Amino acid sequence: MENKRNVTEFILIGLTQNPQMQKVVFLVFLVLYMVTVSGNLLIVVTITTSQALNSPMYFFLTHLSLIDTIYSSSSAPKLIVDSLHDEKIISFNGCMAQVYAEHVFGATEIILLTVMAYDRYVAICKPLHYTAVMSPRLCLLLLAVAWTGGFLHATIQILFIVWLPFCGPNVINHFMCDLYPLLELVCMDTHTLGLFVAANSGFICLLNFLLLLVSYVVILRSLKNYSLEGRHKALSTCVSHITVVVLAFVPCIFVYLRPVTTLPIDKAVAVFYTMVVPMLNPLIYTLRNTDVKNAIRKLWRKKVTSDKQNQKCGTMEHSGEYEGEDEEECEEGGLLDSILVKIRVFARNGLKFRRRVEGRRDFVLSCEIRHREGPMEQRNNVTEFVLLGITQSLQGQRISFVVFLFIYIVTMVGNLLIVWTVVVSPTLDAPMYFFLGYLSFMDAVYSTAVTPNMIINSISVKKTISFQACMSQLFIEHLFGGAEVILLVVMAYDRYVAICKPLRYLTIMNQRVCVLLLLLACLGGFLHSVVHLLFVYNLPFCGPNVIDHFICDTYPLLKLVCTDTYVIGLTVIANDGAICVIIFVLLLISYGVILHSLKNLSQEGRRKALSTCGSHITVVVLFFVPCIFMYMRPPSTLPIDKSLTVFYTVITPMLNPFIYTLRNGEMKSAMKKLWSRKRK
Repeated sequence: MENKRNVTEFILIGLTQNPQMQKVVFLVFLVLYMVTVSGNLLIVVTITTSQALNSPMYFFLTHLSLIDTIYSSSSAPKLIVDSLHDEKIISFNGCMAQVYAEHVFGATEIILLTVMAYDRYVAICKPLHYTAVMSPRLCLLLLAVAWTGGFLHATIQILFIVWLPFCGPNVINHFMCDLYPLLELVCMDTHTLGLFVAANSGFICLLNFLLLLVSYVVILRSLKNYSLEGRHKALSTCVSHITVVVLAFVPCIFVYLRPVTTLPIDKAVAVFYTMVVPMLNPLIYTLRNTDVKNAIRKLWRKKVTSDKQNQKCGTMEHSGEYEGEDEEECEEGGLLDSILVKIRVFARNGLKFRRRVEGRRDFVLSCEIRHREGPMEQRNNVTEFVLLGITQSLQGQRISFVVFLFIYIVTMVGNLLIVWTVVVSPTLDAPMYFFLGYLSFMDAVYSTAVTPNMIINSISVKKTISFQACMSQLFIEHLFGGAEVILLVVMAYDRYVAICKPLRYLTIMNQRVCVLLLLLACLGGFLHSVVHLLFVYNLPFCGPNVIDHFICDTYPLLKLVCTDTYVIGLTVIANDGAICVIIFVLLLISYGVILHSLKNLSQEGRRKALSTCGSHITVVVLFFVPCIFMYMRPPSTLPIDKSLTVFYTVITPMLNPFIYTLRNGEMKSAMKKLWSRKRK
């Protein structure tokens, strides 16, 4: 049967149609969402900044909390906003995007819970081999498997659902787009599709759930060989995991392991596993985990004590008395400040400082000599890095905190406003806005990979980041940065077809092509980031561990490697710089062709095309020029690097919403309609 779709948007019934209850829904779920985001991000920040939480279990817990935050954000904001409106409309593209996001992060979380169960099995049943088995390389590999599994599951799911014929009606009896409510609107027999959903979602949930239960039974049986204290600690950890597993899997099995049908209880179950469970996870892991609770207390206490310790360390620096317990106290209060104090004091005393420097230099030199003499086994003595940040001035740090907190809030509000506008507005259903919605989403996540850590470090004396967190930050930066580069090329191609081939635009840029191009951008960013990480991760870091930057980036890290980085530098130039130059030149040529073809359009057409292309060209220049400057050169760092990094990681994601809205009449009109609808 030929794919026939007459539906361009769906109407969501929501949780209730009672106006009074909708106000209650708004307040309740707004509080739930704020608690969910705050709790999960608190866990991410705590584990990232705490030296005590550096085991693989907390590495996986960080990513579980991050996934919970994004997973909840795929449905909760839409529900909260819809509770204020009588018309709860979502475009077809927005609906498919919501289904895709739900299944990407939901499936990734399911696989990650299985990985965490394996981690607990090794830790409890094979404690002597735990460090060797759960090496950093294996942890990253397991995390990549979880993300790849979620990506493949969601891609298969969306490729089946997006081509189904929706002939009408278009009313979904739910508060979000999900598989079974959508299958009820399809004008064809859905028996086979129902079996496929049961196999791809329900059966996988059931199989993983049974495997997890068996694994935890094995773990609990092995506790009889432990002491009373060991059993108590292992039970405390495992009970948290088992609770999360039951809360995540039981609703999933109930919803997806049955024929194609909807039940009245489905809405309540969906609320539970999309909003309540992500909110409960931080409480479950913190209330039953002493290490996490202690780390959170230290994180809050660190801000209060930092100023007093700075004053004390400054007094000792002036007097030249800096040893014993005072030295340890200053190091606990602020590693960076204690290093600066030690350097100045030892410089004054002379011999002690010189011996330390020469010892450090000899150690690094010995690493290089061993590398030249023959194949060297990877040696990594660094477990964490110290970030110097943008400035070391206390006054400058306070200014940085206020400025970058404001920029980050504007960035998130602006980009999420564009995503929300594109998703809910039926007039913005063109492929250009489909790609623009994803560009804004990538900008929001890309900025989140850098800015929150920089904001927190600006009020902390101890600016440390663990080795694994540093590698994770590097991976996320290049994942979304690489995907955004390819997406800008896709958007340029979309503009080329729209302006140069307007009569064939809808035929060429059909739904399937748009989805495939988006998947190509995501896959390209993923491959680029994996290749990049594999090169950097296996390098020997022998010490020192001080990064003269506010983020983990390639060239600042290469300065700390105790081996020759010439070949690696060429790899970085090829994988980053050369690709940026080639794509930038291709984009300029494509926009040159587009602008040349405008002579055949009317004056109104030229004005509209120039307005759209002007926005795209501005974004391309702002993103690519700093990227080319940073990566199209030999491995070295320059004083201007920090400013440029701030520009393309913090400023550019903030400017993109303004560029696309201020120069786009349709976007501004859609936003005005949304606000006017809210007033009505």
